[in-house]
Amino acid sequence: MSSEPPAPNERPTLLIVDDEEGPRQSLNVLFKGTYNILLADSGPAALAAAEGRKIDVAVLDIRMDGMTGTELLGKLKARDPLLEVIMLTAYETMDTAKEAIRGGACDYLTKPFEISVVRDAIGNAVARRRLADRLSGSSLRLIELQHELNDISLREELARTQNEIYESVMHDIGSPLTAISVLIQILNQDLASTRGAADPKRVHTQLQKVDQQVGRCIALSRRYLDYARQRASGQNEVMVNQSLRDVYELVAANPAARGNTVEITPMQVDLKAAINGTDLIQILINLVVNALQSTPQPHHVKLSADYLVSPLTEDELGGGSDEVVIGGDRFINEAPLVVVHVEDDGDGMSPEIMAKIFAPYFSTKAPGKGTGLGLVIVARLLGNAHGLLRVNSAVGTGTRFSLYIPVVLS
Repeated sequence: MSSEPPAPNERPTLLIVDDEEGPRQSLNVLFKGTYNILLADSGPAALAAAEGRKIDVAVLDIRMDGMTGTELLGKLKARDPLLEVIMLTAYETMDTAKEAIRGGACDYLTKPFEISVVRDAIGNAVARRRLADRLSGSSLRLIELQHELNDISLREELARTQNEIYESVMHDIGSPLTAISVLIQILNQDLASTRGAADPKRVHTQLQKVDQQVGRCIALSRRYLDYARQRASGQNEVMVNQSLRDVYELVAANPAARGNTVEITPMQVDLKAAINGTDLIQILINLVVNALQSTPQPHHVKLSADYLVSPLTEDELGGGSDEVVIGGDRFINEAPLVVVHVEDDGDGMSPEIMAKIFAPYFSTKAPGKGTGLGLVIVARLLGNAHGLLRVNSAVGTGTRFSLYIPVVLS
């Protein structure tokens, strides 16, 4: 049985199955104000009650006449693998506990149960179910995306521009996939070190981060699908401070951040920038990761934003000997403007290097360590938003990238 992720305010549904009236009604009274309750006094009655319904958590008595709780567990899990199941028994043995866990139960409680214990167990099970629904929803979105990629007409369009699009996709998706890999390694280490008894809150937080990264992979892929179809990639405005916080969260999991420090200074008054949110995050991630990789020595990277009430001057648009300006032909130089700075105190660049950094496939990194596409993507995405990019650098003093983007006035 497939299930859609629940709405945030939707009540979870709790199935309580026990052939004894006392425990069944006790749980009903305890939880009827919090959950939608389904009651059943046997395995067949439970299957009938669950038919056509989405059950979030089931509480099953192990010893019941006819169909045991363990048998019912298997049948319910076959219908909905995401179902969270808690087993109850008055006859606790190691064998029954092992059998329940092998069958997919998430918890195992003994009668008579303590109210606080069973309340916590069901609350944790509901939280796990909601998270599982979210991750399942991400998987469904990935499957839908795969179907779109297999569409014949889209493949023909991709074939016409495949070099640029495929290479850009591989470059952009590499960052969130790296974060996903790191997060999964952390989870595996937690589970291995605790023999499966890791802190549920910590695991929950890490899984949420994995889900966020999956969503970002989907968003990046859809942007390139939209690009292939020559259509807009969605809502072209985003709150600047939220983007800064998102980028800080994303780069924290990147291996390039190890040993270095990253600082963000948000705007005092948050504003909307006239750029697609995914595009701005991708631009800033590319620039921050480049800044983190600017020297092998420990160094500092700062991400900040400000508000300009006047257009840029001719001198600021022209550039100098230690400066490169990109996007001037498409830039809408009308106040107000948002300016976002990415600065580092790394090795800096010579004028000869700066003259080449926006050329496709040019990279100062060791072979196999860079694609030479990061700044090409930055320039293209910022140009699509009618923004401007200024780069200031000097050998031994570091580098500063400054993005100028129109403001959305509302």
